[in-house]
Amino acid sequence: MFAFNCALQSSSTGGVVVFICNRRRLESKPPYMSQGIDPSSDIFQRIEMKYVDDDEGIKKYFAAFHLHDMFPVAVVIDDFGDFFDERNCQEKYVNPRGRELAMVRTLALCQNAVIHAKPCSLMLSDTHHGDSSRLLYVYKRWIQTIFTIKGDGSGSYLLEKNVNSASGGSGKTRAAKFSVALQYLVLEGIINEREQ
Repeated sequence: MFAFNCALQSSSTGGVVVFICNRRRLESKPPYMSQGIDPSSDIFQRIEMKYVDDDEGIKKYFAAFHLHDMFPVAVVIDDFGDFFDERNCQEKYVNPRGRELAMVRTLALCQNAVIHAKPCSLMLSDTHHGDSSRLLYVYKRWIQTIFTIKGDGSGSYLLEKNVNSASGGSGKTRAAKFSVALQYLVLEGIINEREQ
């Protein structure tokens, strides 16, 4: 939805959005669209798909980013963490935390390219099961805004923006509650002033 919304907002300027993903994973589990979005909309023509198999593909794309004639308004990397194989990264960096090292180096390259291409934005998605991502500390260093989606146990999902204050204290935030019906995301409502 982020890619669609960015493409929609930039339709008057002709801006495009680049969606980086693994083709096999995308075909086996396509993303849900919000209810009311026309799948044949011309806005989807402004989303360019870039298929990569591993972190090397991401690095190659961003290493040549400055060569674009026109920069995209946004780059979305789907399932970012899945591009980094734990064992391969440990062997490559000869370090038990090789995966984190590879992710940090790739994120630094991505951020450098996006800063060069202002006002381009970078958005990552990552899937994890359990309480919270053990790599959240890595993402907090490189990504300005982090959203989490958690199941509420009743078939709905809460989308929350993580609030990181300079003092390290907690803050209040809003959350959106969604459900999935007939392969579409349905907004159930907005929950205001949630304590973090």
